[in-house]
Amino acid sequence: MQPSPDNSRQAAAVAFARALARRCDHYFGERVLGIYLIGSLAHGGFSTRYSDIDFALVVQDQLSADDLDLIRKEAAAEPGLFARMLSLFWSDREFRIGRFPPLDQVDLIDHSVTLREQVRVRPVRPTRQQIESYLRGEPLRNWSDQVLRFAALDALAAEDHKRYLRALLYPARFLLSWETGTIASNDDAVAFLKNRADIALDLDLIKRALLCRNQGGDADALFPERSKLPAQRNAVLTYIQRTE
Repeated sequence: MQPSPDNSRQAAAVAFARALARRCDHYFGERVLGIYLIGSLAHGGFSTRYSDIDFALVVQDQLSADDLDLIRKEAAAEPGLFARMLSLFWSDREFRIGRFPPLDQVDLIDHSVTLREQVRVRPVRPTRQQIESYLRGEPLRNWSDQVLRFAALDALAAEDHKRYLRALLYPARFLLSWETGTIASNDDAVAFLKNRADIALDLDLIKRALLCRNQGGDADALFPERSKLPAQRNAVLTYIQRTE
């Protein structure tokens, strides 16, 4: 794992995940082949305020809705407020079902932190073409919807701070994955765009969003920039059309 500016909170988040993995091991036993951290606790850039705790399970067959509810209840039984940051990923051993999108499969292959493991199972690495097909689908649609929503808002609600910063940072994350077929931290994604004059993005806005995220600041200071989001979206769409 890469170091975080908030090392003590990062260590506490990892301790929470390890405790939850022990609880899952107790309840599910041999049904669970492996439990891992992915996301910012694995590839770097964890933020106490803005990150999720991406908790991934590889199982023999499948997890039911009741199983997933049980995991969330067990998470809530742990001390602290980390349960509200929990984001669950899971799949069967063939990676045919569950919630484990292609980029998160790449994260599992390249960066995962093992919490518990009975059998090491990894998916076949998604190809660049598969990554591009995935990105231009639901992720691009969701970001486009968020762009239009935020551009039309008059005020930023407290519960929207994380989503707003993600909308500002998403062009960097999207383009890094589009061009490389990999996933990395926000810092690495923003650095990837350096000296890319061929992409008509407002890179200064993205850098300020990264600074706000890394410092755990309020996104309100960046809210007046929401009018720039549609242009950021158009820049990404134009680049995609040019490179397809």
